[in-house]
Amino acid sequence: MIAQRWHKLVFSASLAVITLSISAVCQTASSLQNKWLAVSVRRSDGSFEVRAEGLRDPVLSARVGAETNHKWIFSNEYSKHEVSESDFHDALGEGRQVTVSFIGVKGKPNLRYVLQLYNDRPYGGVKVQIENTEGQPLKIQSIRMIDAVGSPRVNLGGPEDADRVLSDSYSEDRPPLQIFDLGKAPVYLGRDEYGRDLSNLHLAVGSQLIYNRQSKVSLLLAALSSDRWLTIMHLRTASPGTAHISSYTVDSTGTTEIMKKESIRDDPASDQIELSVPLPPGKTISSEKLTFSVSKDYHAQLENYGEAIRLLNKARIPATAPWGWWSWTAYYFGLSQGTAVTNAEWLSEHFKDLGFDYFHIDEGYAYDDGEFLTPNATSWPDGLQSFGRHVCHLGLKFGMWVAPFRVGQKAWVYEKHKDWLVHNSQGKPIQIGFIDSSRGPIYVLDPTHPGAQEYLRRTFEILSRDWGARYFKLDFMDDTAIEGYRYRPDVTALGAQRMGLQIIRDAVGDDVLLDKDGSPMLNAVGLTELGRISADTGHSFAGTKEDAVGIAARYYMNNNFYAADPDAFTVARQLITDQIWRQSKTPLTLDEAEVSITLAAIAGGMFELGDDLPTLAADPDRVNLVRNRDLLEMVRLRRAAKPLDLMTYLPEDEQPSVFLLHEDKRQSMLVVFNWTESFRSHEFTVSELGMKENDSLVASDVLHQDRSVNFAQGTLRINDQTPHSVRVIKIVDNSIAPSNPVVKLEAPSHAQLGVPVHVSCVVDTSSVPVLAYNWDFGDGVSSQGPSADHAYTRNGVYKILLKVEGINAVSATQATSITILGTTQTTYDAEHSRRYKER
Repeated sequence: MIAQRWHKLVFSASLAVITLSISAVCQTASSLQNKWLAVSVRRSDGSFEVRAEGLRDPVLSARVGAETNHKWIFSNEYSKHEVSESDFHDALGEGRQVTVSFIGVKGKPNLRYVLQLYNDRPYGGVKVQIENTEGQPLKIQSIRMIDAVGSPRVNLGGPEDADRVLSDSYSEDRPPLQIFDLGKAPVYLGRDEYGRDLSNLHLAVGSQLIYNRQSKVSLLLAALSSDRWLTIMHLRTASPGTAHISSYTVDSTGTTEIMKKESIRDDPASDQIELSVPLPPGKTISSEKLTFSVSKDYHAQLENYGEAIRLLNKARIPATAPWGWWSWTAYYFGLSQGTAVTNAEWLSEHFKDLGFDYFHIDEGYAYDDGEFLTPNATSWPDGLQSFGRHVCHLGLKFGMWVAPFRVGQKAWVYEKHKDWLVHNSQGKPIQIGFIDSSRGPIYVLDPTHPGAQEYLRRTFEILSRDWGARYFKLDFMDDTAIEGYRYRPDVTALGAQRMGLQIIRDAVGDDVLLDKDGSPMLNAVGLTELGRISADTGHSFAGTKEDAVGIAARYYMNNNFYAADPDAFTVARQLITDQIWRQSKTPLTLDEAEVSITLAAIAGGMFELGDDLPTLAADPDRVNLVRNRDLLEMVRLRRAAKPLDLMTYLPEDEQPSVFLLHEDKRQSMLVVFNWTESFRSHEFTVSELGMKENDSLVASDVLHQDRSVNFAQGTLRINDQTPHSVRVIKIVDNSIAPSNPVVKLEAPSHAQLGVPVHVSCVVDTSSVPVLAYNWDFGDGVSSQGPSADHAYTRNGVYKILLKVEGINAVSATQATSITILGTTQTTYDAEHSRRYKER
């Protein structure tokens, strides 16, 4: 039984009134309210409160502050503050805002915060500004958007020992994302490792969700931007193991606190540089914008947040996410030209027809980091350019791993241009560890330096245009995001990373896919089409289990931040004996292989196979697992499955285990993992799964057609599920007749000879979703995808035919005619000859 009946919180106009007591009104200088929330500014000290329907007391009361010249100042220390109200409008819509200014204290900058509520969205926002009114420059270390001052610090209407906390990580695996009950977070040792002892700190980067399992109320605080600062939440309890919040703060700050446990952990103090952003006299600097929401539907909170990120940051969501082969888990540093050719040829011959058409080579091909245009001749005697061409000749798309801001000690950048690197106050480049163990020192490229910018531009132009790479996995951007001395002193670590990513984006153009890997989750939004959402996988169940928490907790990022990259799935009985990380002493069982591929499928984004393919071919049952039609259709749907027990999983399940994907009105997929070492049982009512009970519901096992499903009287039971396994249950409502997708073909009726014609397909969102698009232009040329461009070479009337495929092989066809007129000039035309310029 699912531990909690999740609720969709719907407010009517009458219920939406959030009232304040008479005494509270008297103490309020200003207040705002929408259907979901009320915020108010206290007359006495200018602090603010957030209230929600159904809770008598504020959910959160907070002051703001800043660390300037290494000294903290807080809003309640000012004797005077001014309050004003106004309307605002942004990409999310319209609303009202309150501006509170703390002014008039000699020796202190003016402090200001803007508190916003949207008219038609269930959340608000806060942003803090510092104005330097003194005659001397200031150095800004942190800006505090939330410093909770209420008692209790967070009020969710239930006892604090019922609180469960989802703290997002600095990057997808630093640290590996885990969900903890309040007070039960272990000490994080750094470099992906937790200790045995408990900590009194729940540290989050980017977002933090606190859910009370008794009241079912949750608070979400989350960054809406990543222009300059890292957003860090410090949720502290009175002592380790104690479920009582003693303090709660949210800061816009630098990366050093995080990096002291990561890439600069072993560095001297001179290289662990605290961020200090210069603020000249008369200038103003702002924090990142923080959103807040309170709800009884935490899924809706997360999904609304994801949508807000997409709209505000102009996320680059690709029409399709890549499927293919990834070398890292198959070979690690050992991939060679010979083994790569064999795997590329096998992929082209056996899996390309399924859609696996990307071939990605990972770390190890380059002579050194920072010299990616120079292959390691020991492994690649013919170089990478010829190999990239061979991949293209096989009908595949070439993909490459690059750590764009890492520079190895053997690279020509380090040997010739140390001034292009991030350095300490003595001008010495800052080392961020080694490529492998204690071998291969690495340093950080400074993307604010003109020389480094030209190096990045040239590298990616050659890799994409000359070598033919159509996809780049951009790695270790978390380790390289260190504060330090740069060519431009006013640029932070995250600001420099965005500058570098913009240079890469411009160099490769819009037709090449960029994948954020090893990076803060928010900083790459709007610059990359794809993003890793969880830890690295490998040929071990333990690695898959750890990976699963991030995939569950970040499900809402798919198609909002970017298309999700869940890392490669592994299904072969492959053993790699000289690697200890993410490996097992025994091959994956078939059950564990099913877990790995299913976990990748429910992410709804990229689909990456990480096995040596001839090894996989030795097991036909595992090859058939990759060909499973239902799993492939789940991925083609491009929607992440919802983790039903994300914040309500039972202690016996250890972590979120139940996922639901509504594929259309007629069909759904229920996915239940057993991550434990014991047999587990679950039962689900039809209503819990969001369906109406009727006699026409039929359930079947997707992975084992001969396995019966216990489904009767509106209840589905999974009894004694085997450890390390997954059940994928297809539920079909036969009271709803199968239907075809409803689409509209958009194309011009006339076009000019030789001029590309743009055609597109518009899908009725209320109909069956479309999984594949196939175009026939009537002249022997075809194409795939939701849109296409085609130029005709002969005059005439042509029939454009579009065939779309939906779930379970249902299809629909649309056709239109186009008339082509014109002439092709075949004589020399010097008058209209123009020199091509790079765009």
